[in-house]
Amino acid sequence: MPPVAAKRRTKEASTISEVVADESTRKIVRPTTVELVTTAVRQRILSGDLAPGEALRQEALAEELGVSRVPIREAITRLTAEGLLTNVPHKGAYVSELSIDEVRETFDIRLRLEPWIFSEAIPRISEAEMGKAERLVKEMDKADSGVWGQLNWRLHETLYLPAQRDITLQMLRVLHDRCDRYFRFQAVQVPIREQSHDEHMGLVQACRKRDAKLGAKLLEQHVKTAAQQIMSVVDAVVTR
Repeated sequence: MPPVAAKRRTKEASTISEVVADESTRKIVRPTTVELVTTAVRQRILSGDLAPGEALRQEALAEELGVSRVPIREAITRLTAEGLLTNVPHKGAYVSELSIDEVRETFDIRLRLEPWIFSEAIPRISEAEMGKAERLVKEMDKADSGVWGQLNWRLHETLYLPAQRDITLQMLRVLHDRCDRYFRFQAVQVPIREQSHDEHMGLVQACRKRDAKLGAKLLEQHVKTAAQQIMSVVDAVVTR
């Protein structure tokens, strides 16, 4: 195996091990090979290791990850459904391009779902969940752009879980995964990080006040602000 491929495979194996360790703290069921491969490929896309428009080479990926092409094909199907890949008939899968329209539509959907699910969650959220949310906000303050989006989802997930709306939560997880690659542009800017910190803490305070109306209002503004910031940055990137 070429040295570069061996190095990437070692790195990928480390990533997969981290995923298993992270998942084991939250789940009893062990991730399947398909789930691990999907996570590994997703991280490559979100990190920029696989650039927008780049073709996915199934054989090379299978060799580097030490798996057959079967889980690679299933991972491609899942990531295409998430919008991170585009499958072109008779040509193969390509990393989806950055798109202002995608950002706009994704945030439009979030605006319709998240204030509602948050208002449903606030009357039911526990002290332990609010404490976890605050810890995640502080963790985000120190996180690099590569993991900031993941922590952002864990925070929002923590705030929404008490609503017990599993279908909505699954939909939001996909939307946040689609947003993750855009959050990397947002998270590198210190003023935006500080603003995001204040807005997230405001959401936690609304929970402590048990004020569902206030929480929904604050979250709506939070999502709108994030959409405007990300669209502005992505527009600058795609028009270079």
